[in-house]
Amino acid sequence: MITMIISFALSGGAFSAAYFAADWGAGWSIACAILAFLAFQIVFGMKMRKKIMADMMRVQEIMLEGQKALQAKMQRWQIRPPGSIQAAQREIEQDTRAFVMKAIEETDRLKRYRLWVPLIDKQMATAKAQFYWMIKDFAKFDEFIPMALMADPVMYAMRMARMHMLGKPVEEIGKIYAKSARRARYNANVVPAACWSWILVKAGRTDDAFKALGEALKKSDDETLKRNYEALMNNRAAQFTNSGLGDKWYALFLEEPKIRMQRPRQVYR
Repeated sequence: MITMIISFALSGGAFSAAYFAADWGAGWSIACAILAFLAFQIVFGMKMRKKIMADMMRVQEIMLEGQKALQAKMQRWQIRPPGSIQAAQREIEQDTRAFVMKAIEETDRLKRYRLWVPLIDKQMATAKAQFYWMIKDFAKFDEFIPMALMADPVMYAMRMARMHMLGKPVEEIGKIYAKSARRARYNANVVPAACWSWILVKAGRTDDAFKALGEALKKSDDETLKRNYEALMNNRAAQFTNSGLGDKWYALFLEEPKIRMQRPRQVYR
């Protein structure tokens, strides 16, 4: 790392200046070297962090602007409905892809910090994995998810969902869920728990799903998890549903929301 090289060079220079030029002795010279190292790391780190945050904020602005435009379009559709739900969905997907790809291009600007920030590649991979998931480019998601930072429970849920799509063994998916459950705070593991229990139910392992929900509810009071737990407790697996989570669940693309067309009423006179 360039920052470490510069830091060590500065600390070496500070030591030499104090020890040989100023004749301060070994103790004070080492102290000066440490102070020079820390000072550079702190000052440079603050400036670099400010630049990176500015670039990341631009990415967030692109996403927010795109989402606002979609919401405005959907509000207009409430007044004047589109020709068909299928056409509306295609238009939404096209608009989403447009602003997500723009956000990905902006994310690529972070490459210039590679020599200065050790984790920048992982941060970029994390953002890109999420963006490609949004537009259902699962091949690209598969490319970036191994490098991504798994700090967000939803990242675990996406990885589990993708493994299920690929037909991976339930035991392998369970290992990913176990990591999520260990690290999650109270009520932070809802989406992964919902995803894991759904996968178990689909695999016909309702007893395991029941146990998993029981463990999850020790760290959550989510109503959807509670309802599913009660359904399995009463041997009513058919009533198991994660629809109560809304977009958080449907964003995993394991199920599609049920949309009903509203037909105009005919008025008879």
